[in-house]
Amino acid sequence: MTNVILVHTDDTGRYIDPYGHAIGTPHLSTLADDGILFRQAFCAGPTCSPSRSAVMTGQPPHENGMLGLAHRGFDLEQPDRHLANQLSEQGVETVLAGQQHEVDRDDLGRHETAREVLGYDRTLAGDPDQIDDVPGNRASTRDRANALAATEFIRERTSSDDPFFLSFGLYNTHQPLPADQSVVDPDRVNPPAPLPDLPEIREEMAGYHLLARNVDACVGEIRSATEEAGIDDETLVVFTTDHGIPFPFMKCDLWDDGIGVSLIASFPTGHRAGEAEDALVSTIDLYPTIFDVLDLPIPSWAAGPSLVPLATGEADTVREQIHSEVTYHAAYEPKRCVRTNRYKYIERFDEEYRREVGPNTDHGPAKDVLMERGFLERPRPPVALYDLYHDPNERNNLVDDPAYSDVKASMADRLDRWMTETDDPLLDGPVSKPSGAVADRRDAVHPGDEKEPVNTR
Repeated sequence: MTNVILVHTDDTGRYIDPYGHAIGTPHLSTLADDGILFRQAFCAGPTCSPSRSAVMTGQPPHENGMLGLAHRGFDLEQPDRHLANQLSEQGVETVLAGQQHEVDRDDLGRHETAREVLGYDRTLAGDPDQIDDVPGNRASTRDRANALAATEFIRERTSSDDPFFLSFGLYNTHQPLPADQSVVDPDRVNPPAPLPDLPEIREEMAGYHLLARNVDACVGEIRSATEEAGIDDETLVVFTTDHGIPFPFMKCDLWDDGIGVSLIASFPTGHRAGEAEDALVSTIDLYPTIFDVLDLPIPSWAAGPSLVPLATGEADTVREQIHSEVTYHAAYEPKRCVRTNRYKYIERFDEEYRREVGPNTDHGPAKDVLMERGFLERPRPPVALYDLYHDPNERNNLVDDPAYSDVKASMADRLDRWMTETDDPLLDGPVSKPSGAVADRRDAVHPGDEKEPVNTR
């Protein structure tokens, strides 16, 4: 009997202790000691619902229909392929604690929607009134309440019970980031790598530190519960996040700062405990991995490989490239990328805008500081190519460098073949949002722009 616990956060990227950042996440470090730290893990889309939809269906966002945010009117085309629906049909008890972002709550309410549409057998409701004040934001208390509900469920389990799949979704480390400086001194904090070292940005990053510590506390509670229940050795525990942290040039961007994510997995048999894995992987690979660990047939639509061969040491690599994408976030910004170990190729498909799309960067002090300094006027190239060995920060676009012409052609072909194989709607032109969906560029309008672009297919 094997269980699966999937812990997933909002907007954490790789900014935790196991990836070399002095954030204050000791429980996540312990999880890395007991499991495998995937150093080169990437998401299928650096926005909330598209990324989670890929994890939960095993398909790229444009293939499963989640081209934008669930709470803005975008939907899965086939929710029956959701992990909870599929595992429940196979006799695995499926349980949700905290958030899901693959379907809007609609008129049914959050818990009923998760059961009726996504297929969870149970949803757990934490009571924030049971939790003492937690430093951070309102979501911090809600996360701790949901962690308590999840741990109560885990402690009721025994090794003789039927297997379960528990999805524990945390709302942190999402904006708004707290301004409380009593816990983390902002002058002892590094700003995120793509941003300047300014007091306002350090203060915002200090707020991120605080929320990450709350995430870590929730992970610690989950790990304690599995130990107390005596099911550690028969439970796959995975920690990951949807995309990069909520700062400019990160979340909703296809640079590695946007698509690079934490992925730590403690396999039930203790394969390669405490080791780091440098093979290229995508969080879309978690779907087949979970079926593999549960010894269930992997659905035919699963686009990624199982990570079990990496965990057992049977394979050194499971994929040559990863892909990631954005179509809609708060606004329309269609772009796709392919990344190998050495190269990154990004193509933007919106001819109307070649500058920053303001609404797709979360509001906060860092964005305000940059907007005062011309953030929205920054040009974005229609095509970009980066040599990640020589330019890991992706700042030197080589797309017009004759020395890289063959690389450019090869990477462009890789992207085109993937888009064709997955029937990407962008191949037919601009993609319209669904009827009733909300997405616009109202705060991205520049001087001289007379009207909003109309996106019709």
